[in-house]
Amino acid sequence: MVDEALSAGAVARRLGVAVTTLRTWHQRYGLGPSEHIPGHHRRYTPSDLARLEIMRRLTADGVSPAEAARWARQAPDPTPNGTGVVAPIHPTARDGGGSIPVGRAGPAARGLARAAMRLDAAAISETIAHALAASGVVATWEGLLRPVLAGIGERHAATAGLIEVEHLMSRCVSEALATASRAKVPTGPARILLSCADEEQHTLPLEALAAALAEAGVSYRMLGARVPVGALVEAVNRTGPAAVVLWSHTRATADPTQLSALLAAPRRPLLVLAAGPGWRADTLPAGVVRPVDLAEAVSLSAAVRDSLDQSRRD
Repeated sequence: MVDEALSAGAVARRLGVAVTTLRTWHQRYGLGPSEHIPGHHRRYTPSDLARLEIMRRLTADGVSPAEAARWARQAPDPTPNGTGVVAPIHPTARDGGGSIPVGRAGPAARGLARAAMRLDAAAISETIAHALAASGVVATWEGLLRPVLAGIGERHAATAGLIEVEHLMSRCVSEALATASRAKVPTGPARILLSCADEEQHTLPLEALAAALAEAGVSYRMLGARVPVGALVEAVNRTGPAAVVLWSHTRATADPTQLSALLAAPRRPLLVLAAGPGWRADTLPAGVVRPVDLAEAVSLSAAVRDSLDQSRRD
């Protein structure tokens, strides 16, 4: 429920459109913010937001922007009973005849899901960038990106569709995480080695971990997707990392012998993390840790880095 005036950025995230789109709708069709406080930017009231929701839904259905704006402006007060309160949005984001379930995720996730269904790369990237700047990598991944990506995966499993949505969303997420990583390049030697299991192609969670480590000031090396166990062990022996994170998204790629090979490496790392839903706790070799989420993976990696650095200083 919305009962307060909102900034353009907040409205854009709720609707799943770019701020530039809001500006265009304001300048061309008069669907702009109506609340004005002297000395401050104009803000969108609940009625403004409801009209913009009409505009968004109609244009998504193929109605021309000019015609959609005419219908939106004709509504004297689109909020229920003239109360100025917008009806709650169902936790499934709908557009173009489909839906992406996002569970209990908030308005930003629903807006992102709607933008994904429209294949609106600008709105997707803008929403992710704002969340990373405002909340950081871990909160953005857990509260925004993972629910939408999981919802896309759920829809694909049920319908065999949304492949184009998944590809566009993945590209936008990957670009945003790479930008976040480059913005905060840690100093010092790379103590953490990140790798996907052999034949594992799902890299986004590992990219999120890389960005979160950079944000925490922890240096890392990223090997990426589909790393054969022999190549992984060779990388460990050449670089001597304090910790290795091996990501597996599915049971098919979660072969415990890969973890055993790391533990037997001549330059065995202090910590081996089996990350991802592919790994089963009852199959992990002794000495391997399975982090429960991204935050724990970051915390464990930082701790082992600090422990190694301290021992070398002593």
